[in-house]
Amino acid sequence: MTKLTPKQQAFADLYIETANATTSYKNSGYSVKSDKEAAVEGSKLLRNPKVRAYIEERMDQKSAQRVAKQDEILSFLTQVMRGELTEQVPIGVGEGMQELEDKNPSLKDRVKAAELLGKRYSMWTEKKEIEGNMGVTIVDNVGDDFEHD
Repeated sequence: MTKLTPKQQAFADLYIETANATTSYKNSGYSVKSDKEAAVEGSKLLRNPKVRAYIEERMDQKSAQRVAKQDEILSFLTQVMRGELTEQVPIGVGEGMQELEDKNPSLKDRVKAAELLGKRYSMWTEKKEIEGNMGVTIVDNVGDDFEHD
């Protein structure tokens, strides 16, 4: 990771959370006389290549943590297919009252999960029939010099 001063790192970390350069600059330990000065200096820090690289690197890490990985998706689909996950749904209990009740995945949901897993592992392939007029050209590239036995 890019090496920053403690104040630059504090600014960058606050900026990642708030997306506000003025507030981040004011709260990262820099002495500042006005909001205008904080806005100008915060903007300058955002143009600093080291600070920019640090922010981009941290944002990439955060994005990677938020996006489900392949194993996580496959595990989830497997749990749905096996009926191991439940979903809380509201059930009416009279007089406008509701309670949450655990509901297992429906057969339709389980079949869809199995289908998606099957596609992932290429367990079957879909065949398509193609019809149409296709021109065929035969090229006689055997010359008259060709001798038969």
